[in-house]
Amino acid sequence: MRALCASIVTAGALMGLGLACVGLGIRYQGLGMQDPNHIIYVRFGSLDTPMMLSLVVLLIMVVIGIATVYVGLAYHHERRHHERLHWGKTDSLTSRIGE
Repeated sequence: MRALCASIVTAGALMGLGLACVGLGIRYQGLGMQDPNHIIYVRFGSLDTPMMLSLVVLLIMVVIGIATVYVGLAYHHERRHHERLHWGKTDSLTSRIGE
């Protein structure tokens, strides 16, 4: 369940990051109109403060979500491994199936 919730958080953050990139493109599309033959790059430090804050928050959420997904899946597999070991000590497979 932990990995599922973390993957939902990660997916939401990635969708938000994509929308933020679209917003950045719309916001700074007029910079290229001055000289169409020259490519202008906008540095991260020269972005608007709200755009910079939204990008940083979304990137942090992506990193936290992906880390939680990996930890949640690792914990899930470790727990299933211990459950399987516990089942092996108490009874056999045939007694659980009912044969």
